[in-house]
Amino acid sequence: MSSSRIEALKAAATEFILDPANHDILTLVKGFRNGLVYGTKIRFPHALVMVALFRSGTFREKAQQIFTATKTHAKTLSLFVLTYKTSMLFLRHVHDGKELPHDSFLAGLLGGYLVFGRGKQSSVNQQIVMYVFARVMIALAKLAVKKGVIPDKGQKVTGNAWPVFASLSWALVMWLFRWHPELVQSSLRNSMVYLYKNADTWHGWKDFLWHNS
Repeated sequence: MSSSRIEALKAAATEFILDPANHDILTLVKGFRNGLVYGTKIRFPHALVMVALFRSGTFREKAQQIFTATKTHAKTLSLFVLTYKTSMLFLRHVHDGKELPHDSFLAGLLGGYLVFGRGKQSSVNQQIVMYVFARVMIALAKLAVKKGVIPDKGQKVTGNAWPVFASLSWALVMWLFRWHPELVQSSLRNSMVYLYKNADTWHGWKDFLWHNS
């Protein structure tokens, strides 16, 4: 293919993506792409460390576990973005080009159910939902103050939202790990075994300082 032909194709592609008439559909493509990239960037280093520290097996088996976790995270985020943005476009079309205040809630509800709520609950998807849930709880406490639902004289509620949330979260997880460890999510349980339970036993300097017995 000649250079002039290549330049003509590049110009046509640029014209297409910059055409306002194509903006809505292209936001779906860009959103899906961003989900793949962000999911990969977030999960790969996490999976690399967790598998290296807490999983047994051959190098190939560990590499497969890292790949699977990264793929799941990237795929899940990209599908949620696609579902959410498609729903928002549909709702805006239904409302004659206007976005109503509850549209984002409905689109998120549908995306959450289709992408995260149905089928097998993988550990990766559970971690994503728990991450979102934690941030939502803190934000809702601040929103309640902002809307006047909870009086906040001197900003005491807003300022203490994080300390209260952090304290209760750790109190509950340590109680569960101590008395009902089988109920704690597997990757978190493995981390806590390494940090707390494995610190109780050693047979010499080697497994005291270098590695756990």
